[in-house]
Formats: sequence, C-alpha cells, structure tokens
Amino acid sequence: MEILLQQIINGLVLGSMYALIALGYTMVYGIINLINFAHGEVLMVGALTSWTIIMTMREAMPGTPGWIILILATLIACVVAAVLNFTIEKIAYRPLRNSNKLAPLITAIGMSILLQTLAMIIWKPNPKPYPNLLPTTPIEVAGAVITPTQIMILGVTAISLAVLMYLVNYTRLGRAMRATAENPRVAGLMGVKPDMVISATFIIGAILAAIAGVMYASNYGTVQHAMGFLPGLKAFTAAVFGGIGNLGGAVLGGILLGLIESIASGYIGDLTGGVLGSHYSDIFAFIVLIFVLTLRPSGLLGERVADRA
Repeated sequence: MEILLQQIINGLVLGSMYALIALGYTMVYGIINLINFAHGEVLMVGALTSWTIIMTMREAMPGTPGWIILILATLIACVVAAVLNFTIEKIAYRPLRNSNKLAPLITAIGMSILLQTLAMIIWKPNPKPYPNLLPTTPIEVAGAVITPTQIMILGVTAISLAVLMYLVNYTRLGRAMRATAENPRVAGLMGVKPDMVISATFIIGAILAAIAGVMYASNYGTVQHAMGFLPGLKAFTAAVFGGIGNLGGAVLGGILLGLIESIASGYIGDLTGGVLGSHYSDIFAFIVLIFVLTLRPSGLLGERVADRA
C-alpha cells in the first residue's frame, strides 16, 4: 500500500507538470488548429533562463533566501518565454496562418530544432546541475514520502490552473479567446481583434511552459538544451489523451498520463525484474497515445468548441 501511495504521489507531481505544458498545446490548437511543436523548447528556454538567474543571484547576493531567488528566477523566465513565444508566433506562424496546414506544422518542427541549436550555442551542450533552493528534508505521509519541492510543484500547478480557468471563463480576454476559437471572422465583426487574442494565447502558454520548466528542473535537478523535447512530446500525448482543444481534457490527460507512467514503471518494473522499470517508463506514454488514437481519436473528453481557448 505504501508503494502504491508513493507511486500515486510521484504520478501526481509528474502529471501536474504534463498538464501545464499540455495546456499550451491545447490553447493554441483550440484557436488556430496548430500543434506548436516548439512548445517544449519554450519550456527549455524558461528552465535555462531561470538557471542563469539563480546562478547569477547566488554569486551576486549570497545569503538571499532560496525561495526568493526561485520566485524571481521564475518571474524572469516567464517574461523571457513570453517574449520568445510572441516572437515565434509573429514571425514564424502568422504569415502562414491561411496557408496549407502542412506548412505551419513543418515550420513548428523547424523552430523546435532552431531553438535547441541556439540554446546549445548559448548555454553549451553539457548538462548543468540545477540547485535545490528549497528544504530537502522529506515529509512522510502514511508510509510514503514527499519533498518540499514536490509540494511546491503541486501547489503552484493548482494555483496556475485555477487562475487560467478563471481567466478563460470569467474575463473579457477569456470571452474573446472563446469567440475567436469558435469563429475568428465573426469575432472580428463583433469588435474582437483575432491577432491580439492569438498573441495573448501564445504568451499565456509560454508562461505556463516556463513555470513547468522551472518545476521540472527543480524536481530532476538538471537542465540542458534538449530537456524540453520529451516532456513536450508527452504533454502533447496528454493533450490528445484528454481531448485536444479542451482545457479540462488537457488537465485530465496530463494527470492520468503521469499516474499511468509512474504506476506502470513501478509495478511492471518489479514484475519484469527491472527490465521495464523507470529507464523504460517513456514507452507507457506512447502506448497510451496509440490506444487513444486507435479507440477514441477525439480523446477522453472530446473536443468541445465552446470551451476551447
């Protein structure tokens, strides 16, 4: 029972990060039907930016509490990621908005490779240890353990999701996003500026990706230029799993995918003598993707146009 509880805790932590990243995919798809495959690289840039800020602040201001450094690094990472995603949308995606759907897809893949290469040039290819700025003493819960960093991840994710849901459902910008998702031309006739709404969507997605990148780096303790590819791919799987274009589906898909990956890698790893343990945990996410695309292509919750943002 303790092992199951531990795997559930690990799965919730992992799934909450997938959910934040998946929301970026599903928001963009909900409005312009584009899969932004450069989204994982935005996460990577946010994580590496926060690492740079943390190392600079620790050297310039020794003695500053770790949580203050982490908050400031996260805020700066969010700004950098937002500017980057805004620029990507304006330069790479906007000119291709009315073209064949294959062109923006290829452009997104090209942007992903370009950002990885630029990050490798700027931050060098070697992995860098990400400092632990929070207490490291684990807390025991019914035989399982959870670290302060994991508690921070769950708390920040819950707050971020609540703020996003409020923004989409109860604000003027949220109404504009939903209107643009349903019909951009009609929304434009009603006074909505689709270009502004789409840019705002990319900025919000980038902020969520930067937060997820900082949490991902804090949880695993390392950053590098290629760190965003696999989480981005799994988050895309989570978005498809829950229902691409559906905000609730992205959250549900991310959490379920994290739980499936964590529990499967733990229990199946034991049953197979470690052959399919944590080192092979990535296969479970893509097994889920294959089953979902085969049995229910619209995802668990389907695609609800009115809820897309």
